Amino acid sequence: MHGRPSVAAVTYGAGGFNMVNPIASAYAEKSPVIVISGGPGDSERSTGLLVHHQAKSLNSQLKVYEEVTVDQAILNDPEKAPEQIARVLANCIRHSRPVYLEIPRDKVFLPCQAVPAPPASYHEWWQPSQAALDACAEAILANLAKAEKPVMVADIEIRRFGVEKQVAELARRLQIPVVTTLMGRGLLADAEDIDLRGTYLGTAGDKDLRYLVDKSDAPFLIGTILTDNNFGMSGKSLDLRAVMIAADGQCSMGYHVYENIPLPHLVAKLLEKCPKRTPTKHVIACPETFEYGFTADNAICTPNDIAILLNDHFAENDPMPIASDIGDCFFTTLDIHNTRLVAPGFYATMGFGVPAGFGLQAATGERPIILVGDGAFQMTGWELLNAPRYGLTPIVLVFNNASWEMLRTFQPESQFNDLPQLDFAHIAESLGGVGHTANNRAMLKLAFETALSDTDHFHIIDIQIEKKVLSKTLGKFVDRYVEIRKQK
Repeated sequence: MHGRPSVAAVTYGAGGFNMVNPIASAYAEKSPVIVISGGPGDSERSTGLLVHHQAKSLNSQLKVYEEVTVDQAILNDPEKAPEQIARVLANCIRHSRPVYLEIPRDKVFLPCQAVPAPPASYHEWWQPSQAALDACAEAILANLAKAEKPVMVADIEIRRFGVEKQVAELARRLQIPVVTTLMGRGLLADAEDIDLRGTYLGTAGDKDLRYLVDKSDAPFLIGTILTDNNFGMSGKSLDLRAVMIAADGQCSMGYHVYENIPLPHLVAKLLEKCPKRTPTKHVIACPETFEYGFTADNAICTPNDIAILLNDHFAENDPMPIASDIGDCFFTTLDIHNTRLVAPGFYATMGFGVPAGFGLQAATGERPIILVGDGAFQMTGWELLNAPRYGLTPIVLVFNNASWEMLRTFQPESQFNDLPQLDFAHIAESLGGVGHTANNRAMLKLAFETALSDTDHFHIIDIQIEKKVLSKTLGKFVDRYVEIRKQK
């Protein structure tokens, strides 16, 4: 949420290898993380004996991390360490991706010189060609100015590189409609006076949004990662060779590529060349499609009911940040009014939600809502036992259908998707929180209101959902996925 690097400190081997999946996710989704690991000392490397926690070789962990980080260093020389640390940290920030530092355990307490101070701003980290930057910005603005149906498609890089507010200002000045990608869901939630339409899902999503993007004569993809989750449902309707894409330190327009164009520099140049102006362009009407009006009755809850409950609350109160795991809980966020969201929208690793909720509250100081399925909770939900220790008080909504329902949906022939029916309300009590069971919508409403009123504890609401009941968005997404699969 804050855009600055985080730190993960791990034990060599057992801890380091256990951290690989989260760091792979961070690499894929461009989250800056500094992994600091212990390592074998020089004496242990020379005994000829295998070292505890060692895998194939003493450098196996380093070799693995070379695949999921942008820079690495083993700090075994105090004279070289300051420069190595400075280089690795600079690359973490420059690329907004994880890096790896290993400290041999016999070197931990050795003195060294201070690490060189980093530049004061991102613009000093990476100096592009000003001529190329000017030409790129002018070409983008010229294409948008002559277009009849321009659109901006925003993705996660605008947050990773700290330009979300600047992109909102650019959208205001350009006076063009804006959509986010699936991975960028939750971006620009706090922006005012921009024409934010929703989340683009191609043929699996809202038809008006699909028309807006697919029929645009100047789609501007800003900070956008070209993934199957973002554009796999576009079919052949969106020709990615004909769009403007500013991402990954470059900008492409058709078959022309401007190299060495960092996103922060490009956004600053676009703002410099695009002064404020009064509205002149007509935009396509795209009404809000979120549902409101929760019914507190004896009906069994559905994912859509959870979305409506949160929409009602956010309409009357300040929206709360959401951390979502992957599964139907993530697709349910697409039926919730746009709010700040963290979720593994591309890498799609299960077990993200509860730990991410911890990080969300620690980074923002705000109480989060965590959406998690019962399957993903069984992986990392037990970490809630640490919540009282750190004063964390999330409200955890468990989509409990005793099933890996999204896996069943995409692969119905599989026989491994049924899970034991756990009592998450009692689990909450044993972990030091407050638990509720919601067998129907009235119980869900009461439990949610009770959780909101108690800011001293974390709350788990065990929401009983029937098998094979999906959110609206996942239902449409799966239908389209099946159609595409049949065509291949």
